[in-house]
Amino acid sequence: MKALLIYPSFPDTFWSFRHSLKFIHKKSAFPPLGLLTVGSMLPPEWDMRVVDLNVTKLTEKDLAWADYAYISAMVVQRKSARHTITRCKKAGVKVVAGGPLFTAEYELFDEVDHFVLNEAELTLPSFLADFKRGCAQRIYKTHEFADMGQTPTPMWQLINLKHYATMSIQFSRGCPFNCDFCNVTALLGHRVRIKSTAQIIAELDSLYRMGWRGQVFFVDDNFIGNKKYLLTQLLPALIEWRKEKKGFL
Repeated sequence: MKALLIYPSFPDTFWSFRHSLKFIHKKSAFPPLGLLTVGSMLPPEWDMRVVDLNVTKLTEKDLAWADYAYISAMVVQRKSARHTITRCKKAGVKVVAGGPLFTAEYELFDEVDHFVLNEAELTLPSFLADFKRGCAQRIYKTHEFADMGQTPTPMWQLINLKHYATMSIQFSRGCPFNCDFCNVTALLGHRVRIKSTAQIIAELDSLYRMGWRGQVFFVDDNFIGNKKYLLTQLLPALIEWRKEKKGFL
């Protein structure tokens, strides 16, 4: 199976950082963390490629190579996602879609063959099991929230790290608050769920082995949601980990 993991482009707004990135000779602020994590959940025998439309173009050669396209997007990427789906369908490539955009608006995307919604740790295994049996359904969703202890290290090897200003790590999901400007709790719930310290160190180690020596951004919507764990376990481990590392911010 040849899986093309596609990340739609951001419009020319705050989200893209397009103009400021020119000053530091980078093409995108952050990598497609969700897709790279999903890549680690797909069968290891599959051939996988990532096309991040914020750093490169989707070519006809890419589409001719692929059996399936896996697309993840946020709402702000809606226009690019819709255009990308149309291109895939015209090329005869079936589309599997997930992420915040499709979890919120899947009814609006008639061209998508399969939706794997909510958190992939819960819905992707069911899709893959049905896919293997040749009976994949169109929609996979859940009202449950994933155990982040089951979340694998992202497949950083699928991208060129040099294109990005910052690498991303997710420590937690969920937020105890209910701010009226934010939809995080609608997607990820009010209970703060965390990765273990060992998981975070493993992700940092994987980036370091790949040669990354720049900034690392924790993408959590509420990094201090579990203050006790953060202060007593994660932060001391991060301080210790950095002692022998050079050039890592």
